[in-house]
Amino acid sequence: MKTTDDGVGGAAAAMGLRAKAGPWGQALVAAADQRDDIVAVSADLKKYTDLTAFAKTYPERYIEVGMAEQNLVMTAAGLARAGLTVVATTFAAFLSRRAADFAVMQIALPRADVKLIGATPGISATFGPSHTAIDDLAVWRAVPNMIVIDPADPDEAAQALTAVLDYDGPVYLRQPFNRASARRTQEMPPFELGRAALLRDGTDVGIIAGGDRVGEALAAAETLAESGVAAAVLRVSTLKPFDGDAVAELASRTGRLITAENHSVIGGLFSATAEALALRGVAVPVTPIGVPDVFPPFGSPDYTADLLGMGARHIVQAALGATGCRPETGAAHG
Repeated sequence: MKTTDDGVGGAAAAMGLRAKAGPWGQALVAAADQRDDIVAVSADLKKYTDLTAFAKTYPERYIEVGMAEQNLVMTAAGLARAGLTVVATTFAAFLSRRAADFAVMQIALPRADVKLIGATPGISATFGPSHTAIDDLAVWRAVPNMIVIDPADPDEAAQALTAVLDYDGPVYLRQPFNRASARRTQEMPPFELGRAALLRDGTDVGIIAGGDRVGEALAAAETLAESGVAAAVLRVSTLKPFDGDAVAELASRTGRLITAENHSVIGGLFSATAEALALRGVAVPVTPIGVPDVFPPFGSPDYTADLLGMGARHIVQAALGATGCRPETGAAHG
């Protein structure tokens, strides 16, 4: 059995989970140091949702409900009614499926101050269809009063957590793995709620990327540059409210877009992009890269991404096809 240096083994280690505090856990403790109204609730997953440090530092402000996601949500809602700011964590698939009705009626409807944290988003889990959260962004985008965030990596997730703790209302925040930080290829602008960030400029094609596909999009842009294709990369971490103006501006400049997301191509970033363009009357083709309309299989995230056509090379292929260029020279067909 593979085991990390901090005692996490098996499938958890294979997914990149760590027991020691990552950037997100550190940000939560730092916020709690300044505010005594912050409490955390876990569904038997504190070690895997970066809550261990908080639980040790503030045991009186940490509640463990066990493997009961509906109870997690209802406990969080009750604490919020008592005037507390609540962080509730579990795997993303369980929040968006098992506990959705409870969260809609007891958190979203009354605008309770609860931050729902969905760990192992998209195809990050290795446990197959039961744990792959390919529909969570679609679910929470459609729920009124919900803020929806899909950070690029743990560093941005920590920044997003700090930001939403100051927001009075319900939030759904995806929680990427610690290992995603290793895939950063450049320094990124700080997180801003509701604002997209242009990471790389280009005029031939625009890549709209969210979640852990941001790193893949940047890698694809590097490869495309070698073929003479100037690809812009726009990081969109807030799915709701959505920065449609930034997307429309990039579409107008490049004339063609590709979306890259760790989610179903139905209801997530691709859908939000297409909606934003339609509402603004911007008519450009958009090619989606993400989970097709299938249940992902068992397998490592890298294996699954390659099987489903979600990697950097697939973004490159889509961009070359959209621009009509040959990968050998970058010359346009003609």
